[in-house]
Amino acid sequence: MNADAVIAVLRALEREGVRYKVVGAVALNFVGLPRATQDLDIFVAADEENIGRLRAALRSVFDDPEIAGISAADLAGEYPAIQYVPPSGTFHIDILSRLGEAFRFEDIEVEERLVEGIRVPVATPRMLFLMKKDTVRPQDRADADRLRRQFNIKD
Repeated sequence: MNADAVIAVLRALEREGVRYKVVGAVALNFVGLPRATQDLDIFVAADEENIGRLRAALRSVFDDPEIAGISAADLAGEYPAIQYVPPSGTFHIDILSRLGEAFRFEDIEVEERLVEGIRVPVATPRMLFLMKKDTVRPQDRADADRLRRQFNIKD
C-alpha cells in the first residue's frame, strides 16, 4: 500500500474537518494487527456539507477532476459506496456511508488514534469484529478471528 498517500489523505481529512471513520485493513493496522492492503476504507457522513469537505480534502492531495463526481446524493442513495482511484493507481479509497442495512456511519463505534500527529477516528476492535465476522470473504473471517483472539472479544 502507498502509506505516504494514506497519511496525506488522513492529514487532509483532518485539516478540512471531514466527519469520517476508518474501517477495514487500515483500521486493523492502527489497532495493532498488521495486514497488507491496497485500499483505505472510510465511512463518511453523507450530508452535502461534509462531502464538500471530503472533495476539498481529496483535491488537496490529488490533482484529479474526477473528485468533483463524488456526491452526497450518491452516498445517500441506494448504493452508498464510491470507489475513488487516484491518478497514480497505486491504491484506492472506498468511501461508504452505510453497508447495506447492517452498518451506517452513525453506527460505527470509534476510538481516536494518533497516527503521525493526526487524530484519526478508527473503528474499535469490537466494531471491526462485528463488521467482519459474518461476511463471505475468507480474509474477513480470518481478520475477525484474529480480532476475537487478540482483544478477547466474546461473540
